[in-house]
Amino acid sequence: MQKIMIIEDEPAVRQELALLLQNEGWQAIPVEHFHDIPGQAASLRPDLILLDLNLPEKDGFTLCAQLRNRKNTPIIFVTGRESAMDELHALSLGGDDYITKPYNIPLLLARIRAVLRRSTTQAAPDVMLVNGLALDLAKGIITNTDRLSADAAQTELTRNELRILAHLMNHPGQIVSRADLIETLWNSHIYIDDNTLSVNMTRLRAKLADLGLPDYIRTRRGLGYQI
Repeated sequence: MQKIMIIEDEPAVRQELALLLQNEGWQAIPVEHFHDIPGQAASLRPDLILLDLNLPEKDGFTLCAQLRNRKNTPIIFVTGRESAMDELHALSLGGDDYITKPYNIPLLLARIRAVLRRSTTQAAPDVMLVNGLALDLAKGIITNTDRLSADAAQTELTRNELRILAHLMNHPGQIVSRADLIETLWNSHIYIDDNTLSVNMTRLRAKLADLGLPDYIRTRRGLGYQI
């Protein structure tokens, strides 16, 4: 679940944004104490920051510059200040978007999705690491990070095995249905059917078991699979 940090000093607006984000399936992290916000962001590691301009202690411009010095987390300014100069300054400091209040909710959500999608694409890792398993997307190799000195620490995956595992690792803790795997990974039901998925899943699980991770992918009966 993607995390969105809300830096907004008006409690009513902060609560409204948090509820809105939660209803859309994101994890909302509203900031209530405005001391050392860059430190809070470094600790919480949000996927996106919604940032107001008028804040106690430091304004949004200063915080944006400080946040940018530490990490390249996407930042959307959500503010009541409609000045074109303010917007230009916010974007020049590294803001990814600038939305004025009162905001249009569907438009706000659409722009949040766009920034998250863009940042996820840009930051797509060559190696995924989830629950002690490393997946090298470029080489198609999985590694049990707890058995780096063992003989069977690594093994190669086929293209389909890699696609299955990468999709599941992109949704840790979430249930991914069989239909979703088929549709998302192959986008076609002509050559890939339910039985073919079962065969690939069996082979993938066997390779994980050889690495000492026999229960890495759980079957949720009637629902799908879960890491």
